[in-house]
Amino acid sequence: MKLLLHICCAPCSTEAVTRLLSGHEVTGFFYNPNIHPREEYDLRRRELEKYADEQNIPLIFSDYDVEHWTDLTGGLESEPEGGRRCTVCFQMRLEKTADVAAELGFDAFTTTLSISPHKNSAVINAVGAQASAKYGVSFLAEDFKKKDGFKKSVESSKLHGLRRQSYCGCVYSKKERTSK
Repeated sequence: MKLLLHICCAPCSTEAVTRLLSGHEVTGFFYNPNIHPREEYDLRRRELEKYADEQNIPLIFSDYDVEHWTDLTGGLESEPEGGRRCTVCFQMRLEKTADVAAELGFDAFTTTLSISPHKNSAVINAVGAQASAKYGVSFLAEDFKKKDGFKKSVESSKLHGLRRQSYCGCVYSKKERTSK
């Protein structure tokens, strides 16, 4: 099955890629205009390029449309990580992934987002199902944190020399992390 994998960052992709490569023809998709600042976005993109090259995984990149993300999440600045702002962010990224998957003839799409212990997989999978219905391409619902997925991704990141960032990506998660 030709699968478009939305990837939030290289470290989170390691276990998902390991699990998906058997049985799927995986192409990575990097669309994350939530990542702040731009330098961090560029760093995460380079880390993903390095890892994908090692794994022979083709990548597709989309625009760094931070203005679109800011417009969609405006008014949700005080939401905690995992709140409504995250759901809106998931919707934006998974709808774009579904659109690209449908446009390029992929059989299905999924995302690495569910590997994070800070992300609610049920919410992510519900958003993915909605995007699937909207764009007419199947969504592969996953919870990559199961079976020690997050722990394995940390170990794999170390093995591959990948930089693990200390916050989800957006300006608000960064502020939340630095205030702790």
